[in-house]
Amino acid sequence: MEIRGALARLRRTTGLPIAFGGLVEAGRPQMRISELSGTNTMSLRSLAVTSGNGLGGKAVALARPCAVTDYSVSRQISHEYDIPVAVEGIRSVLAVPVVVRRRVRGVLYGALRTAQPLGDRTLGAAVAAARDVEQALVVQDEARGLLVAARPEPAVVPDPGAAWEQVREAHAALRALAPRLADPGLRAELLAACGLLTAPVPAAETVLAPRELDVLSWVAAGATNAAVAERLGLRPETVKGYLRSAMRKLGAHTRGEAVSAARRTGLLP
Repeated sequence: MEIRGALARLRRTTGLPIAFGGLVEAGRPQMRISELSGTNTMSLRSLAVTSGNGLGGKAVALARPCAVTDYSVSRQISHEYDIPVAVEGIRSVLAVPVVVRRRVRGVLYGALRTAQPLGDRTLGAAVAAARDVEQALVVQDEARGLLVAARPEPAVVPDPGAAWEQVREAHAALRALAPRLADPGLRAELLAACGLLTAPVPAAETVLAPRELDVLSWVAAGATNAAVAERLGLRPETVKGYLRSAMRKLGAHTRGEAVSAARRTGLLP
């Protein structure tokens, strides 16, 4: 989904009629083209591009953007993929790697059906689209890591108090990440994990808005209003407003009372 959105942005910002791309396959030195935008054929669909081969493989191997003015006759690349490229009628191409924590995770391509140089402005816009994908993958990685950390371990926990603090911090972090995920499936999985971390008590009569619960989750983890604002990308005044609203709904007069009430009703772990 991130690749598809990035390709649409790439075409919109560069004016290039063709864009395609995909992610590097886990545990394998190759990238598979999974998304096409503006193509006339399916010749590139599911094409596996090995690191070092062709333009995209060169971008993977070097971890930097690469471009050619006329793909079929370029001496800067190898030519394992000339046939599917020719079937689509592609001539000028750029390939921009998606790099997360120094590891290439995918490649975005933009292309023309005429042989002409692709300028710095076009390359800059393509790089910006790749950065968007990188940020989305970082968020997904963080979310999956939190999901793994939130799953209960069969081993005996020597310090229940410390373990509960970790659970509460994970709950707050999961709720903070959820709105940033473009993948609705992963977002739903995160929110479901949040539900598993709360106490198995009857459904609470008090209903807090999602943002009220987000704020209260971080307050329960010991964060100040300023820290909550930074975590959630909100203004401190907005955080105070959500907290006041949550306290009113819970019948609490202090932050601590609000957290205790939310835990008693199963809204917080």
